[in-house]
Amino acid sequence: MSFGDAGEGVIGFATARGRNWPTLRQFTVFLENRVGQLLELVRRFNGSRVRIVALSISDAGECAFVRFLLSHPEQGREILERAGLAIIESDLIGVELPDDPQPLVRICTALLQAEINIIQAYPVLMRPRGRPVVALMVDNTEMGLETLGNKGFSMITEGDLSDDTE
Repeated sequence: MSFGDAGEGVIGFATARGRNWPTLRQFTVFLENRVGQLLELVRRFNGSRVRIVALSISDAGECAFVRFLLSHPEQGREILERAGLAIIESDLIGVELPDDPQPLVRICTALLQAEINIIQAYPVLMRPRGRPVVALMVDNTEMGLETLGNKGFSMITEGDLSDDTE
């Protein structure tokens, strides 16, 4: 299977992306930096099967950047869009931490050897397949996936983030 521009024998990214796509979708929402805004955001998922499975908040003075991964990203996006929130979607790599005294050293070393920069990193709040996971945004996602895969690291997909068996 090939990915890229839609053409003969090639599948477009939008068509190909699904629960087993090798990256995780991060949603970034800009919130006014005032009391209760985060609660208002997370309450939007009440009554749905969508769960926040990773979360990072960056204060930027009058606003805050809330970044998160969702158990069901398609439904989550719909909920955020219906709420009228401005969202940005980005691809991250979900890497299982190896059974090692210093797993982050191994991950960072592998990426450094390939000259790949880590832009963002934060832990996933669940343990898909029973292992701890870190979500990484890198400056070259495709090369990052290839590098980590070639070094024996296990990656998770969006399908690993849901607790159901669709």
